Amino acid sequence: MRSFHVDSGAGIAGLAVREQDRPEPGPGEVLVAVRAVSLSFRELMILRGDYPLPVKPDVVPISDGAGEVVALGPGVRNVAEGDRVMGAVFPYWRDGRLEAAYLPQLGGSLDGMLTEYAVLPAEAAVPVPEHLSYAEAATLPCAAVTAWNALRDVRPGDTVLTLGSGGVSLFALQFARLLGARVIATTGSTAKVARLRALGADQVVDRGEQPDWHLRVRELTGGRGADRVVDVVGDLERSLRAVALDGEVAGVGFRAGERPAVDSALLLASGAAVRPVWLGSRAQFVAMSRAIEANQLRPVIDRVFDFADAVEAYRYYESGDPFGKVVVSIPAGEPSTWP
Repeated sequence: MRSFHVDSGAGIAGLAVREQDRPEPGPGEVLVAVRAVSLSFRELMILRGDYPLPVKPDVVPISDGAGEVVALGPGVRNVAEGDRVMGAVFPYWRDGRLEAAYLPQLGGSLDGMLTEYAVLPAEAAVPVPEHLSYAEAATLPCAAVTAWNALRDVRPGDTVLTLGSGGVSLFALQFARLLGARVIATTGSTAKVARLRALGADQVVDRGEQPDWHLRVRELTGGRGADRVVDVVGDLERSLRAVALDGEVAGVGFRAGERPAVDSALLLASGAAVRPVWLGSRAQFVAMSRAIEANQLRPVIDRVFDFADAVEAYRYYESGDPFGKVVVSIPAGEPSTWP
């Protein structure tokens, strides 16, 4: 089989293809023929060397993937050969609060999914919603689960504010609509205003026209602010100015290279909670997948690359401005060409 490998900090140029024997699943494990993976900002952080969790040397990268179970290890009862599954990014975090023991993660301290075959703990194999393709399912494990967790306890009638049009933000928009919330989205691209509206945003704030977008959010909410802000860029100051009293800022990410100071007076004056969101547990993943299936929701995919063009997929994701997820498809047969 073929796998991509890389060291933390090696950059996109450090990605290398290697041939090796197909692995065998051990006790409690399953072997998955990977059919698709998707990129997230996490993958760029690993290549840049600034991912906050441990990364093993020569890791098989990418946490998000979906495929078919083709072999079972001893003792596996809850998964069958032929099942279509996705891998939970934190394979050992089944439910409840995140603990240090649950921090091993695919594509970091554990080998990931940019490979033709991957061994996963059986408990980490989450069924694919029946209406989704492998490419669509591969977009769910990181961005979608993060968005689902970020909207914890959102109720019908709440106002949710999403920032930008990355994977987490688009999933948060879609999930907020499923939950009966009103959605205000921001964007730095005038061309994306209509696309965000078509996806379900009730109002869209163009940051190019309104750099102090928090003021516009206040206007749109009659001065009250948003009940939930899904902050994927680390703009905590504006998020706190846009959030309602007793609301919540779900801190999902930050811009590369930026570490803005936190104004403790502003934090206190906001009357809101700030909750860092680290993806989610397997239980949250399963609940989200069931909601996706029940509502026939489909992820937004920007572009699909072939397995042999995975390096180009990284470059496109890094240098472009995709609207939705960037996916790498892994065919069941031999790839036609390789670099």
